[in-house]
Amino acid sequence: MEGFLPHPWWEIWYALSLPVVVYGIYTMNRLVKERRETLPLLALAGAFIFVLSSLKLPSVTGSCSHPTGAGMGAILFGPAITAVLCLIVLVYQALFLAHGGITTLGANVFSMGIAGPAVAYIVYKGCAKSNLNFYASIFLAVSLADIATYLVTSLQLALAFPSATGGVLGSFYAFGTVFAFTQFPLAVLEGVFIALIFKYVIQVKGEVMVKLKVIDEKKLRRLKGVVQA
Repeated sequence: MEGFLPHPWWEIWYALSLPVVVYGIYTMNRLVKERRETLPLLALAGAFIFVLSSLKLPSVTGSCSHPTGAGMGAILFGPAITAVLCLIVLVYQALFLAHGGITTLGANVFSMGIAGPAVAYIVYKGCAKSNLNFYASIFLAVSLADIATYLVTSLQLALAFPSATGGVLGSFYAFGTVFAFTQFPLAVLEGVFIALIFKYVIQVKGEVMVKLKVIDEKKLRRLKGVVQA
């Protein structure tokens, strides 16, 4: 929330997030100029990040958790562009929905817009090279990205508020436990939901996913054949 992170931690997370966002803006501008046909998918990815991350669900421990939606953007466009989409969403939520804050924006962008998407991208590419089922790859990438986001959030909080007895490690365990009760089920549900969204995208915009190098032409034909069977 606004003002929750003390000096110098909120500044540190701003400094770490800024280069990725700047590179993401450059990459997004180049993508839009070269491939205008990707705009609907770009808008779709941003919309899902906004909708899913706005769903604050109470945790049994008194905190709250929410899906992130960022894994979808990372698979389609990579972590850098996803960081820009998350920045836009987080600024809007901080200003109009009292969700997050401006001083904590750098930390929230890093956890939700950089760390989570990076995990999604790496896991998906690894699964693709291993010839794992496409939809299983999507599920794993999105679910692990969601969990990674909250592990990083727990680390951010632990670094800012180390335990008097257990230090940073003790605080990390405490904050991680707070999120775990609701976040693990949410991660599974988000993975299933985004996999279903990709099944729809394959049907209506499959050729764009080939151009984005998410899948190759051979896999696209095979997936469409499975869908149409």
